[in-house]
Amino acid sequence: MSRERRVIIVSNRLPVTVRTSHAGPKLEHSSGGLVTAMCPVLRQHSGYWIGWTGTERTEEIVQLFDDRRCDNYKLVPLYLTGEERNNFYLGFSNEILWPLFHDLQSRCNFDPAYWKTYVGVNDKFADTLLKVAELHDFVWVQDYHLKLVADSVRKVGANLELAYFHYIPFPSPDIFEKLPWRAKILHALLQYNLLGFQTKRDLKNFVSCVKLFVPDAEISNVGDQTSVSLAGNRSLLGVFPIGIDFSEFADGAEDAQVIARAAQIKKDISGCSMLLGVDRLDYTKGIPERLRAFRYLLESQASICEKITLVQVVVPSRIDIPKYCELRLDIERLVSSINGQFGSPGWVPIHYIHRELDRPELLAYYRAADIAVVTPLKDGMNLVCKEYCAAQVDESGVLILSEFAGAASQLKDGALLVNPTDLEGVGKAIQSAIQMSVVERRQRMQRLRTNIKNEDVYQWAKRFFFESRNVQRSLARVSKTPPQDDPEASNVEE
Repeated sequence: MSRERRVIIVSNRLPVTVRTSHAGPKLEHSSGGLVTAMCPVLRQHSGYWIGWTGTERTEEIVQLFDDRRCDNYKLVPLYLTGEERNNFYLGFSNEILWPLFHDLQSRCNFDPAYWKTYVGVNDKFADTLLKVAELHDFVWVQDYHLKLVADSVRKVGANLELAYFHYIPFPSPDIFEKLPWRAKILHALLQYNLLGFQTKRDLKNFVSCVKLFVPDAEISNVGDQTSVSLAGNRSLLGVFPIGIDFSEFADGAEDAQVIARAAQIKKDISGCSMLLGVDRLDYTKGIPERLRAFRYLLESQASICEKITLVQVVVPSRIDIPKYCELRLDIERLVSSINGQFGSPGWVPIHYIHRELDRPELLAYYRAADIAVVTPLKDGMNLVCKEYCAAQVDESGVLILSEFAGAASQLKDGALLVNPTDLEGVGKAIQSAIQMSVVERRQRMQRLRTNIKNEDVYQWAKRFFFESRNVQRSLARVSKTPPQDDPEASNVEE
C-alpha cells in the first residue's frame, strides 16, 4: 500500500511573520486572504508549506524556523536578498502584475530588471521545492508571485504533479497584451497540470489570452471541462471560488466577549446606523471612492446626518511602496475633510481605524455593523464580505457589494450590488439598506449565509483536490502507471 500523498503548499510568504523587538525576533501567525483560506486546509493534511520569511537570512532567524511546524505542516523557509525583495516583490509583483491584473495599467512600471529578478526568484522557489518534493506529492502553488515555478521545475526534468491557483483577477487580452513578457508567462503557466481561477470570467479571459498569444496551444472543451495542450503538457482548467471557514466565524461571533464588545461599539456611536468598511490598504479596494460616496450622501440627504456613522478600518499594507503611503495620506485627508464639514458635537461621521484588528475585535465590528460596504474597484474574490455575513448570526445586517468583486456572481441574490465609482448609486444603496425592512434584511442575509456556508473553504479545497484526480489519471495515461489513491479528496470536511 502506497504512503499517503502529501500536499506541498508553495506561496510567496509563509503563514507566519517575523517580528523583531529588543528581545530578538519571534514568529507570529500572519493574516490575509491566502492564510485565511489555506490554514483550515492545513489542519487536515500533512506536508510542507514553502515560502519567503519576509526577511534576509540571519542566524537568529534561521534558528526560529529550525524544524518549525504549523498544524500538520512543516514550514520550509526561503530567504531573499534586499535586491530580490525590491525587484521581485515590490517591483514585478506589485508594480507590474498587481496593477495590471486589476485593470490599472497606468500604475505599472515595466522595468526589465524586475522581470530578470522575477525569473530568478521563481527558480529559487523551484529549487527549494525540489529538495522536499517526491514523485506522488501534490504541489499546490499559490498566486501571481509564482507563475513561473512549474516552468522552472520542468526545465530540470522533474515530473511532479503541479497545480496553481490564481487569487486575483485575470485580465482580458486587451489589458494583458500590455505586458512585455505576456507569451513567456502564458507558456510558463501552461506547464502546470491544473490551473484554478476564481470566476468563469477569469477562466474565459485566460483562454482568450492563450488563443491570442500562444497560437500553437490546443484548447479542448469536453462538457464542463476545459484543457490546454502545449508542447506535450496538458493543463486542466477550472473555476474554484474560494470560501472561508464559515463555522469559525459564526461560532466566534457567538462568544460572550464578542457580543459584549459589539454592544459597546454600538453604544459608542450613540445608536446611529453603523456602516462598516474593512480593507487592506490598497488602491484596488476603492476606499477613497467609498468615502466620496459617503460625503455625497451626506451632502444630498441632510436629514441623514447624525443618524449614520461610517467605521472604516484600514489594515496597513506594503508600507515600503510610495504609492501606498500616498494612498494613506489621501484617505486620511478625506476622513478629516468629511468630519470637519459635517461633524457636530456628539456626532463624528467617520470613525477611522488604521491598524489590524485581532479576530475577536473584528468579529465584534462585524456583529455591530448594520451595513457592510465592500466596494473594491476590482477584486479576485474578496473574503471580507463572506466573513461579515458569517458573523451576522442574528441575520439583521445588509451587504453592499461591488459588482467588480469576484464574490458578486456568487452573492448577487442577497447583496445590494453597486458600481463603486458611481457615487450617487452607492449613496442610494446605503439609503436603501437603512430603510430596508427587518423581514427583507433577514431574507437576504439568510440567502447569503446559506450560500457562503455551503461554499466554504473546505468545499473549495475538496473540489480542487477532486480535480487533481483527473490530473493524476491524465499523467497515468502518459506514464502508463496507475494513479495513486487520493485520500485528500475524500478527507476534506463536508
